[in-house]
Amino acid sequence: MGKGQNNAGFYKFDLSVIVWATILSIVYLIIEVFLTGYRPDHLGFLVFYLVGFFAHPSSRKFMLGFSFFFVYGIIFDSMKGYPNYLFSDVRIEEPYMLEKLLFGIDTALGRVTPNEYFLANSSTFLDVMSGSFYINWMPIPLGFGVYLWFTNKRLFIHFSAAFFTVNVLGWIIYYTYPAAPPWYVQMYGFEEHFDIPGGVAGLVKFDEFFGITLFQDLYSKGSNVFAAMPSLHSAYPVIVFFYGLKKRVHWIVSLFFGIFVLGIWFAAVYTSHHYILDVIAGASCSIAGIFIFEKFLTKGKSGQILEKLIAKV
Repeated sequence: MGKGQNNAGFYKFDLSVIVWATILSIVYLIIEVFLTGYRPDHLGFLVFYLVGFFAHPSSRKFMLGFSFFFVYGIIFDSMKGYPNYLFSDVRIEEPYMLEKLLFGIDTALGRVTPNEYFLANSSTFLDVMSGSFYINWMPIPLGFGVYLWFTNKRLFIHFSAAFFTVNVLGWIIYYTYPAAPPWYVQMYGFEEHFDIPGGVAGLVKFDEFFGITLFQDLYSKGSNVFAAMPSLHSAYPVIVFFYGLKKRVHWIVSLFFGIFVLGIWFAAVYTSHHYILDVIAGASCSIAGIFIFEKFLTKGKSGQILEKLIAKV
């Protein structure tokens, strides 16, 4: 039995563990204060993690297991401090014109993008359906992760690590190719406006139907307006679908995951949050990220780190 461990194989909480937890907590809060400005939810997240880590061996395993998701959330939130338009020129007109060229729809008023077509031909049914799919862009991947946590720890870690890998690829593209979403063009044309909040776009109709401000509140806190390419909303369902097949879930569940993929893709375009080009890029990003992870990151030193994490959870 290694030093500092008890019979169950967990690290005892000696002074060094407490000191390191304190240091990392302070560093986290300082980083968030300087990058995004302090918010109560920063402290709330920190308290949640520390309580889970120290409360019980089982909760500690859970916190370690979901580390990829926690790190993802921290990085995504921190991106507000370094918006991508500070590093590369923002593409506003380019994706719009390319979308119209490749996927444009001819109407009596001329050729329009699919987003513009849906904007003029919306329906209450599609408003509610699109909102219902889109609000689950993260709950379903997280729920699937929890399911894997209880049924197959190894596959859970692989799913989580692949999810993080896909996001890293997406973030790289965000910063090398900042792109405006369709709703931005609808509101501001091709002019550059950087100091603006995220737009709820067509999802506002879902809020209005139910008399709530769910999407309005969510998108007002968005990390980056010019992060339309790729659509990571469109990438996440693909990851779930792939690892659902790998887990050999019941065919009804696989069918549900497949419908979830198509529903998110449609909603992304219908609500003017993404072009079809963004959706294709998001799906491609997920395929590339899964391939990179499964082919390369499960081997060598990264594979050894994964194995150590699997052993701890």
